[in-house]
Amino acid sequence: MRPLWGLVRGIARRCDATLVAADWQAAKLIIHGVPRVTRVPFGIERETFRPDARSFEARRDLLALASCDVREEGTLVVVGVGRFAVEKRWDVVIDAFLRIRARAPERKLVLVLIGDGPERERMTARCAGSPDIVMPGFVKGREELARMLASADLLMHGCPFETFGLSIAEAMSCGLPTVVPDEGGAAEMHVPAAGERYRSLDAEACASATERLLARLATDGDAIRAAAATAASRLPNVLEQFEGQVALYQRLLDARRHV
Repeated sequence: MRPLWGLVRGIARRCDATLVAADWQAAKLIIHGVPRVTRVPFGIERETFRPDARSFEARRDLLALASCDVREEGTLVVVGVGRFAVEKRWDVVIDAFLRIRARAPERKLVLVLIGDGPERERMTARCAGSPDIVMPGFVKGREELARMLASADLLMHGCPFETFGLSIAEAMSCGLPTVVPDEGGAAEMHVPAAGERYRSLDAEACASATERLLARLATDGDAIRAAAATAASRLPNVLEQFEGQVALYQRLLDARRHV
């Protein structure tokens, strides 16, 4: 990797700033000698992704995807959101969920994987015909996605490579508790009060973390959902991000004028 990092440093030295979305990414670049690194976190559409997007109708529709009756007491909805691509590591999420079901087949639990992409066929095969895992496809409407997230019970995430983890931020902004790996952008969003974290790329660790969160939700669900929304509120909204980035560009231009 040494020659590649040399190339990165060479490009960055010709620039007035290198912008990154997360602290972990900034730290990595700085360690490798990249100068003038500035963190600019992504903004959330907070008017769309909000806890009160939760509704009985949206929860009914989520349960219907897995052929569950909303009137059936105790069924919990786990969701995953993202592109169906190999680097997203959906294998970790699917394997963890299947382990949970195998250990407690009496537990009423469904997994709804929202998205689409080239890994769909492999993911379907990995689900081993489980009726409790469904893939409804890509959701185009942001409002519809927000209703689905806010109306679920928790989110499982498998990718430790993301620079930021916008899907995690949006889910938490909806008040959705999360189970995330301990590396990457998703890990940076994590707060203990709002979910669980597990050893990256370890399906058994993911399963155990999910089981811990399920147990917590049974006794303290409202507080965990509130903590998720509070954690997401630390991030800017979309307009604040845009205005902050424009202001940064202006400062860089002003600095150039004085050189």
